[in-house]
Amino acid sequence: MSIIAQHGEIFIILACLFGFFMAWGVGANDVANAMGTSVGSRAITIKQAIIIAVIFEFLGAWLAGGEVTDTVRKGIIDPALLTDTPELLVYGMLAALLAAATWLLIASMRGWPVSTTHSIVGAIVGFAVAGLGAASVDWGAVSKIAASWVVSPLLSGSIAFGLFKTVQHLIFEARDPFAAAKRYVPVYIFLVGFVVAMVTLVKGLKHIGLDFSYTQSFLLSVVIGLIITGIGVLLERRVDYQKSAGDSFGYGGVERVFGVLMLFTACAMAFAHGSNDVANAVGPLAAIISVVQSGGAVEGAALVPWWVLVLGGGGIVVGLVTYGRKVIATVGTGITELTPSRGFAATLAAATTVVLASGTGLPISTTHTLVGAVLGVGLARGMSALNLRVIGTIAMSWLITLPAGAGLAILFFFTLKGMFG
Repeated sequence: MSIIAQHGEIFIILACLFGFFMAWGVGANDVANAMGTSVGSRAITIKQAIIIAVIFEFLGAWLAGGEVTDTVRKGIIDPALLTDTPELLVYGMLAALLAAATWLLIASMRGWPVSTTHSIVGAIVGFAVAGLGAASVDWGAVSKIAASWVVSPLLSGSIAFGLFKTVQHLIFEARDPFAAAKRYVPVYIFLVGFVVAMVTLVKGLKHIGLDFSYTQSFLLSVVIGLIITGIGVLLERRVDYQKSAGDSFGYGGVERVFGVLMLFTACAMAFAHGSNDVANAVGPLAAIISVVQSGGAVEGAALVPWWVLVLGGGGIVVGLVTYGRKVIATVGTGITELTPSRGFAATLAAATTVVLASGTGLPISTTHTLVGAVLGVGLARGMSALNLRVIGTIAMSWLITLPAGAGLAILFFFTLKGMFG
């Protein structure tokens, strides 16, 4: 009797527990990043951020999380090398989940915004090199993922820089900034609705039985964008123009209009994050379930069971509610001073980058994307607007993440192998 047939149920129970722990870590660390700009710019309170994240993270994970999950599950290790020893894949994926989750717990306690994608990819590479040899790793796939860690902050930083410059030019430099804000903000709201709807429809809904053509997706996204714009305009009309004594330019009223817009970008960022980063928790879990249910066939079915995405979404929500506050503080107030207009530019840029990556199946780091976007907004105001000490600490925690994930995974891999093997 094979080890997988003998201990199959135990493996699935452990996979669900470790997968939930990993999803908890994603919630405690990464969702806090996603909400940090909204809370830091005082557009929404911590309580509102948690409610928005609970709803939209879960929807993003469940509706649009399937595409990226395949990349993490099958893209890193060459499945052909595991056909004779499928149990090693099970030990390895269990070790990877536990290792990445442990590192996220440590980082969240310190308030460091680290990358959950870095953590899980580092852990999978670590167990593969130690347990199967360097040849088992598809280094081409790993280098593609690694390249995205550089590309994503550069891309989101550039988009954020450009967006904030358009806001400055069209609104803050206008003769009447408040009137200009009322005129142009609906365009920005439409962009938020359109971008998120487009990529969700194009890539994300296949596993719940909805498969639209590109043209259908485009037209539906335009309609969704217009509906969201309508809601935004109604909310915007409730913002009164009040000029305070120290506000000679009338920017306070403009920032209140952007506060309304931040509600939409917060929802977009939470949805985009849920769709991309649920893969870090449920990718390895799906691999274990696939191997156990097929009696040891490593390639298995590509689709992730719906309840696995629900488990991942649930874990993310619990992590944010119980432990998200520290990292929210680092991202929201530590890097640069954020106002609603700056926070909006950073969040929309990050959401656009994450949503595009989720659509192409590339597991980028939401953390790198968002920090890159916040840096882009800070740079649009000049180097003096950035807190270089905090940026240095964040960069150091990013560098430690890969070796920490790999080292812990190797330790847990040999422990599990000793227990079952």
